[in-house]
Amino acid sequence: MKRELALVATIAAAALVLTGCSAGGSGDAGGDDATINIGSLYEPQNLSNTGGGGQGVTEALSGNVYEGLYKLTDDGEVEPLLAESEEVSDDGLTYTFTLREGVTFHSGDPLTSADVKSSVEAVTAEDSQSARKSSFDVIESIETPDESTVVFTLSQRSISFTYNLSYVSIVNDEATDLKTSEDGTGPYTLDEWKRGSTLSLARWDDYWGTKAKNDEVVFHYYTDATSQNNALISGQIDIITSVQSPDALSQFDGNDDYVVNDGSSTTKELLAFNDRVEPFDNALVRKAVYSAIDRKKLLNSIWGDYGQLIGSMVPPTDPWYEDLTDVNPYDPQLAKDQLAEAGYADGFSFTLDTPSYDPHPAVAEFLKSELAKVGITVTINTITADEWYTKVFQDRDFEATLQEHVNDRDVVWYGDPDFYWGYDNADVQQWVADAEQAETTDEQTELLKKVNKKIAEDAASVWLYLYPQIVVAASDVTGYPVNGLNSQFYAYDIVKE
Repeated sequence: MKRELALVATIAAAALVLTGCSAGGSGDAGGDDATINIGSLYEPQNLSNTGGGGQGVTEALSGNVYEGLYKLTDDGEVEPLLAESEEVSDDGLTYTFTLREGVTFHSGDPLTSADVKSSVEAVTAEDSQSARKSSFDVIESIETPDESTVVFTLSQRSISFTYNLSYVSIVNDEATDLKTSEDGTGPYTLDEWKRGSTLSLARWDDYWGTKAKNDEVVFHYYTDATSQNNALISGQIDIITSVQSPDALSQFDGNDDYVVNDGSSTTKELLAFNDRVEPFDNALVRKAVYSAIDRKKLLNSIWGDYGQLIGSMVPPTDPWYEDLTDVNPYDPQLAKDQLAEAGYADGFSFTLDTPSYDPHPAVAEFLKSELAKVGITVTINTITADEWYTKVFQDRDFEATLQEHVNDRDVVWYGDPDFYWGYDNADVQQWVADAEQAETTDEQTELLKKVNKKIAEDAASVWLYLYPQIVVAASDVTGYPVNGLNSQFYAYDIVKE
């Protein structure tokens, strides 16, 4: 029996005080004793990766507090982490993993196969809010023949199985209250979470692997990009994980106190239709909306010279990327013709549910102006991130919405008609299924290219642009990740002079 889980999240008696702040980095301590202050717009809704915690959970906790059997590196490679070895049967239906020895949770309990089993089952549970839930529908059974061995039996081949496992945080199977506390195996423990302000992680000296190179990491949360930029300028923070106010970059470009990193992004800004409801159940209407929007002008107005246009859900870093930006060209007259052909010569009206944080409000106003030129009236309904999750993602109570999708290799969600946008195409569903059962990556790639092209032709959504991944840091800080894969932000190698 494991001993009772100790409470990991302790509330400090005194508030965190930032001292000695100046432009070019926060605080005075450097080396192993450094506190790294990180600015972010993505505060978790809660601390559970299966309970609707959102993008902020991945950013702050993935790889830092929680670890998986596998790790998705900043370069997009999948590497073993808590899995010491893997054996796959000839038919591709049985995966046997041997766990790394000597790993313990922050509570002191040893990592066992039971923890892996319960962690995967939490993702696949009926009440799970994990976006990766459907990826594990192929699991037929999970066996734990001994404490260091986990055996997954699949109902069919799954070429992405180990890749998908990199998204599963392994949690102590006796942990409770995971929305407010944690029990992971990572190099940091949760120190303190001040809702609406900061989330602090403390280096865990009993970590099984290489210790974190800094003593503490503090994520500072901002509700707007300007405040976040000002915090870097004033020295309150050392790093911005993803700049959302490109107009402010002139303050950092060419300034020796800062380094501006333009990394690879997988974050797509979407105008997502509810394809179940009129008029967006008509592909011609969706295509008309697409062609009415000057996406190049939008990208430039939001991001200046940063970011890029994409014609479908697939970013260039995915293996099945193709340039499809011309499938739905910017052409207002074409948009009017398509509307007329679809029976909407006089246009129509719809409500656009818009998250309240940057850059969505500005994008919504741009779309409203563009669509008015072809006779479409847009009513903007501004909602919080919590409201978006409930209203749009859970209840499907929307006509169209704005949202950023951060994951790589997520084109497969268009093969799920139950996903929030409701795109339902039998060919796409079959291609996605066949791609997952492919025996080679070449076969998988060809099938997903077909998916990519078909959803573009159907304008299943409007892929407005691919975010840039701009990480800005004080010049005395190094070791931070620069690519925006899945919103993760590994902090353990960050050092400050």
